[in-house]
Amino acid sequence: MAQPVSELDYLKMTAWQKFCYKFALFFKTIPIVFLNFFKIKIPSAFKKAGLGFKNIGLNIYYAAKNGDAKTRTSFVIFGFSQLARKQWLRGLLLLAFEVLFILYLSLFGWRYLALFNTLGTKTSGWVVNPDTGIKELVTGDNSLLILLYGLLTIVFMLAFLYAWYQSIKSAYSAQQIVEARHHLPTAKEDLRSFTNEQYHKTLLGVPLLGLTVFTILPIIFMIFVAFTNYDKAHTPPSNLFTWIGFENFVTVLGGGLSNGVSFGLTFGRILLWTVVWAFFATFSNYILGIIVAIMINKKSIRLKKLWRTVLVLTIAVPQFVSLLLMSQMLADSGVINNLLKSWGLIDNAIPFLTDGKLAKVTIIVVNIWVGIPYTMLISTGILMNIPEDLYESAKMDGAGPVKAFFKITLPYMLHVTAPYLITQFIGNLNNFNVIFLLTGGNPALPFGYDTSAGDTDLLITWLYKLISRDNAYGVASVISILMFVLTAVVSLFVYNRSSAVKNEEDFM
Repeated sequence: MAQPVSELDYLKMTAWQKFCYKFALFFKTIPIVFLNFFKIKIPSAFKKAGLGFKNIGLNIYYAAKNGDAKTRTSFVIFGFSQLARKQWLRGLLLLAFEVLFILYLSLFGWRYLALFNTLGTKTSGWVVNPDTGIKELVTGDNSLLILLYGLLTIVFMLAFLYAWYQSIKSAYSAQQIVEARHHLPTAKEDLRSFTNEQYHKTLLGVPLLGLTVFTILPIIFMIFVAFTNYDKAHTPPSNLFTWIGFENFVTVLGGGLSNGVSFGLTFGRILLWTVVWAFFATFSNYILGIIVAIMINKKSIRLKKLWRTVLVLTIAVPQFVSLLLMSQMLADSGVINNLLKSWGLIDNAIPFLTDGKLAKVTIIVVNIWVGIPYTMLISTGILMNIPEDLYESAKMDGAGPVKAFFKITLPYMLHVTAPYLITQFIGNLNNFNVIFLLTGGNPALPFGYDTSAGDTDLLITWLYKLISRDNAYGVASVISILMFVLTAVVSLFVYNRSSAVKNEEDFM
């Protein structure tokens, strides 16, 4: 564990010692950051939330205590105060939302909400009619629809509570404006404000709605599925699934054996390989891409446009085509093994993709070949903006190319490309194409591990297999939640610790 050193001792260190010291110090601060998160951030968030609920409660209390008849009627009829005071647009919108909610809840949402605690009791199937003796299809409950529409109903109810509060708050505010003999905004003025001082709300309205419908709601739905036994044996409408609490979490995180298979061991092994893969896949491409860009940008290198064009052309080829081609070339009976045999270099095929350890190395090497051109292009533009005076001064001080790289080029690149580097790391954690198209996750893991998982599977490819082969939606949802937590924690922590955030003013 790294111990703090004085500035003089730090200056005496070699470049490698400084790198190791910073690396160890970075990981030493991780527990401190997490401790501060639970000791400071979370209590602060609860405190702010408490103050927010307190303010909401006070606003409702004062509106009920000091409000006139129009304001108090707005507690029951949304927008009544606004309509009574000729604020037609606000009043009609609030009233329309209340009517829509009542119709939705009474005609559609209530029946799904009533079954939400059980997720259905009647199964669909063919039943013999005792009167006619003929089999008839009986339509039962559908747990998936009950969960989906029940969730939508709950979200709609939360939106209703928010609209109810806004109706009361707006009604009491309008009353205070009238009592102070000030001008109340009309419908035309409200519409005009959405194209002027509140134009940001107009622009953000549609994206926010899309984000809620296509991102937030599916995430919430996935979280709910993680607490059910939704799998191959419980697939609606012929079968129903129900709530099982934290059983899926216990299963994934090491809750013993199930038919001789340990999900906990499988998850731990695949998680470790996922992190190792993401680290090497990200930083190998990053460092080697920068080195290639530096080599091409050297003044002594000729035909620079040709080398850049060749690398750009490799990007133009669809990645899945390159990966499928490499999987065929590296197969046991592929071109590479056949050539090596014909040259007499090997007697047996090299198991590039069929041996677990060698397959992992092969995947990282192929990813380097595929990914370097992207980093090279990004690095080229940044390298051109580094002042030449810095390199000339370093050369006059006796710094060689390696020292100049670690002291000038790499810090500048890390500052500018820190968000890109984080994005690449997160992308590699969820890199489906490289693994699935090269090895399909193979070879198989030994006995005791989940049979659907392979030795080169990442969490994302294992997740795909659990859903497509075993229909294990509950367990897959737990893995998705853990992946989300992992990527969110890593990206937020590393980004906030990067120089792009901490020392932004140094590069302005």
